[in-house]
Amino acid sequence: MNNKELVGIIVGAVLLLGMLSWMFTAPYLGNEGLARTPGVIIGGTPTPAPDDFSTLTPPPPFPLMMKLSGFPPFVNYLSWASTSDGVITATHPDGALWAQRIRDTDGDGWLRIGDATFAMEAVEIFGEERLDMMQLWADAVGLTLDDSLYEGASPLREFEVFYWEPR
Repeated sequence: MNNKELVGIIVGAVLLLGMLSWMFTAPYLGNEGLARTPGVIIGGTPTPAPDDFSTLTPPPPFPLMMKLSGFPPFVNYLSWASTSDGVITATHPDGALWAQRIRDTDGDGWLRIGDATFAMEAVEIFGEERLDMMQLWADAVGLTLDDSLYEGASPLREFEVFYWEPR
């Protein structure tokens, strides 16, 4: 084996190891830089949806993991609030990939809360209902609609809201 072949094998092994490491460690918990890098494995135990989602604990700001069906198969952490019938998630009005994918497709996906993974369907919420749901979300994380999550961010009242129900 010559040096070029050896270097090629080493480079290939490093790339494979890097890809596998990313798949098993991402997403990182946070909202900036690498923390927004999604992974591809949601994990958890497939579980039938509960009769009342508001019984799920611990409550926010404990994040859930979300994965939409189709490609790309990215997993993201989301803050959430529950209602009896489903789960409220929200995102900055910054063109988030997962929000656009819900708009462009049927919204089928999975939510992992703790060790349970639920088959869910998301719809975007508009108008007064959006503000009502965003108020529930804000209450769950201890903020008001006029607060921002961090300096320079949009106030919560401008967030895009998605409601997840079992499918």
